[in-house]
Amino acid sequence: MTSVSRIEALAQLTGEGQPYELVEIEALGRRIRAFKNAPANLGTLFEQGRSDLTFIVYDDERLTFDEAWTRSRHLAAVMARDFGVEKGDRVAISMRNYPEWILGFMAATSLGAVAVAMNALWQPHEMEYGLTNSGAKLLLADQERLDRLAACEAPPAGLQVIAVRPTKPLAEGVRAYAELMATPPPEGPPMREVAPDDDAIMLYTSGSTGHPKGAVSTHRNILSALFSWELDAQAGMLAGFAPVAGGLQPAALLAIPLFHVSGLHVSLLQSFRAQRRLVCMYRWDPELAVEIIEREKITGFNAPPAVTGDLVEIARRKGRDLSSLIAVGGGGASRAPEQVRAIDAAFPNAAPNTGWGMTETNAIGTSIAGPDYLAHPASSGRVSGVLDIRIVDEAGVEQPPMARGELQIRGASIMRGYWNRPDANADTFVDGWMRTGDVAYVDEEGFVYIVDRIKDLVIRGGENIGCGAVEAALLEHPEILEASVYGVPDDRLGEEVGATIYARAPLDEAELRSFLEPRLARFEIPRYFHFSGEPLPRIASGKILKRQLRDEAAQRLAQREPAS
Repeated sequence: MTSVSRIEALAQLTGEGQPYELVEIEALGRRIRAFKNAPANLGTLFEQGRSDLTFIVYDDERLTFDEAWTRSRHLAAVMARDFGVEKGDRVAISMRNYPEWILGFMAATSLGAVAVAMNALWQPHEMEYGLTNSGAKLLLADQERLDRLAACEAPPAGLQVIAVRPTKPLAEGVRAYAELMATPPPEGPPMREVAPDDDAIMLYTSGSTGHPKGAVSTHRNILSALFSWELDAQAGMLAGFAPVAGGLQPAALLAIPLFHVSGLHVSLLQSFRAQRRLVCMYRWDPELAVEIIEREKITGFNAPPAVTGDLVEIARRKGRDLSSLIAVGGGGASRAPEQVRAIDAAFPNAAPNTGWGMTETNAIGTSIAGPDYLAHPASSGRVSGVLDIRIVDEAGVEQPPMARGELQIRGASIMRGYWNRPDANADTFVDGWMRTGDVAYVDEEGFVYIVDRIKDLVIRGGENIGCGAVEAALLEHPEILEASVYGVPDDRLGEEVGATIYARAPLDEAELRSFLEPRLARFEIPRYFHFSGEPLPRIASGKILKRQLRDEAAQRLAQREPAS
């Protein structure tokens, strides 16, 4: 077959009568290009994916796609009958990547409820905020999260709870998942019409200041992302890039939490149409991951650079056979060009790939793979066929190729908006475009390069950390007068959290970390502290000169001097 350009391939695949035909419609008051043949909702996606192939693998537990569908329907009936879950109600999920996470998500969204994928790393006060802010009617939680719920000062009144794999006596009113699932209800879940533009999920994303915001996406938003990845893969094959074929059934290693769009969308939801086996782990363990890849013949995984780097190191150091891998993807943080080349060398049959996306875009935006990625390792790729991007300056004027400015995006996968935050929506959406807060440029070939951020965030291994929230926690310490938090380069995680502090008296790092533990999630606590003997530098407006402090911290690390 003669290869064609990517633009020609996309035109062929999305034309009239084609499986990925695109039609222009209005949704949520926006003009978008939508997939004509996409399922109407996630429930239809799940039902269409029923088969006898293995779907979920966790330790020695295995469920086929059909068994997962049957159990999720059972759970949906229980949610409706015993907990009164109606269309539009919020059902929160907070646990490790257990099979019950997946079944709970399937049950809630197929009922027309909104699945709130809560950050399982949250501490009690953050968990309390998420449950209260979302107005969750029902929570599915494992023992670690049940313990944190019990530690909440003011848990939401009327919250109903299902305990998943509990190891302690249950609190009053809490129902055990296993008991609820022991006896099938006399009839299935109620049949409800779920439209493409009905709300489906809420994922919390950290901003530069204040509490995290609940990003709400519709069924169409999510399905547009799933079909977009399929379209890009098909276009790649027409353009001459085809990964080495795998076995009879593709298999993915779930190496990232399901409360991330990378775990939920890329790893889980894509598995239904691909009929892909999904292997879940209790926690990330690179040595165990290598064993699983060999035993299960894993064909691909998607993970931040830190996770990929772990596997590359083990494969190189121990000479393990990871030849089953045909795709090694990533997102959430940029990869160093050296790691891109290392992936290509360590995994002989794997095509490295990455992309840029956000929770708010349902993980899609740009993508790049194979030869293109090796040739442009610093790029995040070219824009999805269902999205448009532009680069604008501070005045909102669109910029030409190679000129830097804010990356803005619009299209079918963009979230409906932030939950109960009209102020944030007004700031984020401008004339139909979503402001990303990322500084970027586009080259003459259409490759996008993310070079900086406008928003005051640190992205640590895919986790968004609001610098303002960490600074506020530091300033609660009675001896600290000024604090500035920033990201510093890290080969493994992309960025680590650093802080420069001006205090009344010398502080002990261990004591300071203990002070922060009840106030911040573990991943938010700065790894590097630098204590200044004088007030922090400021610009003319009075703001702390954060860029200077960040550059000084990076220089200290580069010189391998202690950061404190």
